[in-house]
Amino acid sequence: MMKVNKRVDRLCERLHDNEAALISSYPNIFYYSGFTSGDAYLLISHDSRFIITDSRYTIQAREQASGYEVIDIKDGFEKIFSKISADYIGYESAHMCVSEHKRLKMKLANHQALVEKQKVIDEARSVKDSEEIRRISEAERIGDEAFSHVLGMIRAGAVERDIALELEIFMKRNGASALSFDTIVASGARSAMPHGVASGKAIEQGDLVTLDFGCVFEGYCSDMTRTVVAGKANDRQREIYDVVLKAQTAAIDAACAGAVCSDVDKIARDIIADAGYGNNFGHGLGHSVGIEIHESPSFAPRCNAKLENGNVITVEPGIYVDGFGGVRIEDLIVIEDGKARNLTHSPKELIEL
Repeated sequence: MMKVNKRVDRLCERLHDNEAALISSYPNIFYYSGFTSGDAYLLISHDSRFIITDSRYTIQAREQASGYEVIDIKDGFEKIFSKISADYIGYESAHMCVSEHKRLKMKLANHQALVEKQKVIDEARSVKDSEEIRRISEAERIGDEAFSHVLGMIRAGAVERDIALELEIFMKRNGASALSFDTIVASGARSAMPHGVASGKAIEQGDLVTLDFGCVFEGYCSDMTRTVVAGKANDRQREIYDVVLKAQTAAIDAACAGAVCSDVDKIARDIIADAGYGNNFGHGLGHSVGIEIHESPSFAPRCNAKLENGNVITVEPGIYVDGFGGVRIEDLIVIEDGKARNLTHSPKELIEL
């Protein structure tokens, strides 16, 4: 079962006594209530929990959102806001549009005001509990099996989109409910595009082929990347691959509770730069994964957050050479007992097919 009661308690600890939280984004609705529809609001104060939705979802809300009083939205927000004594209603500024903000502001009681609370609402999600880690681990396991399954398809003449489709079908047949993001299958010169979503290009003999994909299991995402060669690797391909693998291994070894995210990023970035490819690694080293595919904290030059037990984060260095191709290797790790545990188990030695 989702530990939503403890999550709500942690949120209330971050709210002042005269504050409540109005939650409107699907990831946070799901996180704090277990409700699997985005057509709702949560209104949480120190002494009240309401889920506000319409008649299509009230039965579902009663079944899924344990501990919440379900209110039909037709009752009106004036009545709903009057049920709580909070003076300040914290809202999600990254999700709420201007027109919605104006509409809700008019519904408040005379003594109430809307205040921005996105960081407070989001920050609990950076540390995953055991149930969340179980779901992410299972999603990553499905991805590992999908990678093994499609290796036999990767050969000269195979089409990128066909490989991406086979990954999706396999993952959904094996327990996934959705994809974490549009699958990347990029071959040859296209592999130099970090987000080269699968196209109609046919793989050619000797191509680097980058596969970046993930799936959703019980509401939680996975993410992994492997780069292989369709045929025999040439010297430059092997050189680049070895540099990326060295950078990734060093970063994973450095990831531990208390480590500064930007420092871990720098370890990998320096290895790539020292090999002469500093200008060919433009993105951050990694991002946290959970209900959403991109969460906080992240391995990036400007992220000064410290890793904590319960962080689940990717480690994905890459080298991308325009006109030649690219290599990225991505694993998903969790910080447990102060150190990194790898949730990705697909082989990382260079695979030649």
